[in-house]
Amino acid sequence: MVEELAQADGAVAACVDAAAWALSEQDLIAALDAAHRIEQRLAAVKLTLIRELDGRRTAAAHGASSTTVWLRERLHLTITAARRLVDLASTLDTAHPGIRQALADGQITVDQAQVITDTATTVHTAAGPEAADKAVSLLTDWAGQFDPTHLRKLSTRILDHVAPDLADAAAEAALDAEARRTTRDRHLTLSTLTDGRLRLTGILDTETAGLLRAAIDPLSAPSGPDDERSPGQRRHDALSDVCRLALRTGELPENGGDPAQVVVTTSYDGLTGQLGGGTLDTGLHLTPEAVRRLACDATILPAVLNGAGQPLDLGRQRRLITGTLRRALVLRDRGCAFPGCDRPPRWCDAHHIHHWANGGTTNLDNAVLLCGHHHRHLHHSDWTVRLAGDGHPEFTPPAWLDPEQLPRRNHYHRRT
Repeated sequence: MVEELAQADGAVAACVDAAAWALSEQDLIAALDAAHRIEQRLAAVKLTLIRELDGRRTAAAHGASSTTVWLRERLHLTITAARRLVDLASTLDTAHPGIRQALADGQITVDQAQVITDTATTVHTAAGPEAADKAVSLLTDWAGQFDPTHLRKLSTRILDHVAPDLADAAAEAALDAEARRTTRDRHLTLSTLTDGRLRLTGILDTETAGLLRAAIDPLSAPSGPDDERSPGQRRHDALSDVCRLALRTGELPENGGDPAQVVVTTSYDGLTGQLGGGTLDTGLHLTPEAVRRLACDATILPAVLNGAGQPLDLGRQRRLITGTLRRALVLRDRGCAFPGCDRPPRWCDAHHIHHWANGGTTNLDNAVLLCGHHHRHLHHSDWTVRLAGDGHPEFTPPAWLDPEQLPRRNHYHRRT
C-alpha cells in the first residue's frame, strides 16, 4: 500500500503543476469530478489506516493519551477534526459493508457516509437487517443527487420506502420521543448582571418557539430607511414591545393583589428638571431620560416622592392617555406616526409632544402615537415632532441628517 500511495502522490503532484488554463471547459469539469472522486477514495483509505492504528493502540505506544490526540499532533489537525476521524473510522468499521465500498468507489462523500451509517443503524434497530440493506442501497443512489443536509432530511422518512408497514409506527414513536425530550429540556434562565441588565439563556420547546417567532418576527424588521439597529437589537426591542403589549392588556395575573405593573420611583424635581434618575421596584436604577420616556406610557405607574422621600401619590395609577382620548389618537395617527414605520396602534405608546412633567397638557393636540423603538429614539435623539396646520404630526430630522431639516410624515398609514 505504501508504494501505491507514493505513486498516487506523484501523480497528484504532476496534476498540481499542470496548466489548467489550457483545458477546455468540458475537460475542466471532468478533471474536477475525477479529483473529487479520488479525494473520497483517499478518505476511505485514510479512515481504514486510522482504524487499524487505533486498534493496535499505536498512540499509547508513542506516548499519546489517545488516538485523537496523536492524530492532532501527527497531522496538525484541530482536536475536533481528529476526533471526528477516529469516530467515523470506528463507525465505518462496523457499518454496512456497502457504505465503505461506496466511499472507496468515490460514489459518496465522507459526510454522506456518516448520514447513511446513522440511518442504517436506526433502520436496523427498527426493521431488521434486510430493511437496513435496502436503506443503504437507496441512500447511496440518492447521494448522487443530494448533499448531506438534504440527504439527512430524506433519511428521516426512509422507512416509507424500505418498510412502509413500520413507517407510521416508527414516525409516531420518534415524535413521542422528541416531544418528551423537548418537554424535559425546556428552560429559561434570567441572570442579573452587575449593571442591572439581564442575560437570557434557555431552550424553548417547539410550540413556544413558534409562539415567540410569531410574536417578534413581524416586529423585528427594520422600521424604516433610517433604522440602524442590528438584527439582534431589533429582536431585543421586539421582545420589549411584546412585554409592553402584554402589560397593556391588563390580563396578567395579579401580584400581591395589584395588577401587573412597572413602578418607577423618582423625585418630582428630578423628573421635571431632568437632573435625577429613577429606581424600579426591583431596585435597579434608570437614567433621567429613561424615566421621562416611561412617564409617557399610559400603563406606567409613577411613584413620585417629595424631597424628604415621603410618598405624595404612590398607588394612584396615572393613565395619561386612555379611553376616548386614546381612541381619538388611534383614529388620527392609525399607528406609529414616525416616518416610514408600519407598527399598528396596539404596539404603540402615547407620547406627550410637550412633556407633562414640564406642564404639557393631556389632550389630542399634545399627543402622538409612537412604537417602542421610535418612542425611545425620539427621547434620545435630535428629532423633534409637532402637529402641522392640518392637525397631523410631522417630524423634523436633525441637521446632520438633513441640512435643510424638512419636516417628514408617515405615509404608510395615511397615503393621502
